[in-house]
Amino acid sequence: MADVIARTETYHYPVPDRVKICPPEDDYKLALTVTCVAETDLIDWARENRDFINSGLAQHGAMLFRGFAVKEASTFENFIETVCGELIEYRERSSPRTSVSGRVYTSTDHPARLSIFPHNEQSYNETFPRWISFFCEQPATRGGATPIADTRRVFLRLDPSIRQRFMQKKYMYVRNYGTGLGLSWQDGFQTKDRREVEQYCRSSHIEFEWRGADLLRTKQVRPAVALHPKTGEWVWFNHATFFHISTLEPGLREALLEVLGEDEAPNNTYYGDGSPIEPSVLDELRAAYLEELTRFAWQEGDILLLDNMLTAHARDPFEGSRKVFTAMAQPWNWADVEIHN
Repeated sequence: MADVIARTETYHYPVPDRVKICPPEDDYKLALTVTCVAETDLIDWARENRDFINSGLAQHGAMLFRGFAVKEASTFENFIETVCGELIEYRERSSPRTSVSGRVYTSTDHPARLSIFPHNEQSYNETFPRWISFFCEQPATRGGATPIADTRRVFLRLDPSIRQRFMQKKYMYVRNYGTGLGLSWQDGFQTKDRREVEQYCRSSHIEFEWRGADLLRTKQVRPAVALHPKTGEWVWFNHATFFHISTLEPGLREALLEVLGEDEAPNNTYYGDGSPIEPSVLDELRAAYLEELTRFAWQEGDILLLDNMLTAHARDPFEGSRKVFTAMAQPWNWADVEIHN
């Protein structure tokens, strides 16, 4: 099995008198930065440079657009539609979010004091976004970065035996809706109709069990690794670590276990056969993500564009008013992704 394909610079740089392109010093660090140096309309520039954006994103996994005087979520929405096509509705939700403009949402409504562990957006869904983007309307007073990590490098950091185990077994994601902690099934599936939930689960290969008027348990088995469809590289693409109960901050985890117990936790993960993931394996998984994280301080008007399969993202705790919005595009189905060669 080839672990990684060597990367070369295949993109062609845009006109230099309008933007400044700054590749990362290390080819495996993120992100490629595009800074406006002369008054330039971002939408027009993006329309003229789609090939550059596509190629640069495939190589680096992340692009940061800075200095284009983007002030509103609607402009951000137009930019993403220009580059990526029609935006995706946020479905099968796991995080509380608020709609801002069309299919632009708050990045998360989780409390500011909590960190959010690295993950690839909706990799647990049968259909997930290939691209995800973030727009900073207002940086936090302190903290609030969106750290990112190259999932190709995360994959390579893991012991081959661990990678092989997940490739063979996959992983299982178990959710309990309606316990009073986490989202209700009505919020998660954006409907009050049980039949719609059941239809969605059947079409998405999700086992479901109604356990009362407002209690629902679901189980879904998903791959943990994949071959990127454009680069042919192995990526560590899953929520096995993110949703495992041991990844929660200690105080929150202890309180949750005391109230609900592990079986009733809002989220938890196992190997695909239902067996527990060893603590030592989870420790190695968490360490691999954290060792690959890159941080930058948000500036007003920044747009961060990620290849969702190549790049995981997180969130640091923050103080003050932070307004960072997100949009997703290019739906991709697990059925169309190679998970072995």
